[in-house]
Amino acid sequence: MTREEFDAAARRLPGATMDVQWGDDCIYKVGGKMFAGTDGGYTNCSFKVTDIAFEALTEQGRARPAPYMARAKWVMFDDLAALDPAEVEGWLATSHALVAAKLTRKARAEIGLA
Repeated sequence: MTREEFDAAARRLPGATMDVQWGDDCIYKVGGKMFAGTDGGYTNCSFKVTDIAFEALTEQGRARPAPYMARAKWVMFDDLAALDPAEVEGWLATSHALVAAKLTRKARAEIGLA
């Protein structure tokens, strides 16, 4: 997956924004809460996954627990370019949905997720 594909897929999600934080990391948010991130060069990517996906992806060695965020069930893929774009789009949509579900009803309504 290319940086352009990742950025477009993340920004297509309802209410998604991107901020540059912690140096040059690109952090994608919904309602002010992180749902995905990459390093500035878009060489790796991280996002929240379900408990089952976290176990499967880390046990199979496809991903590793994301630094600082593993306790919240985030995974990191070290080579974004090697990932299938359709698969990443699905993970981004799932991560977005998991994070958006925790927003207040008012916040969800403000970004069109009522």
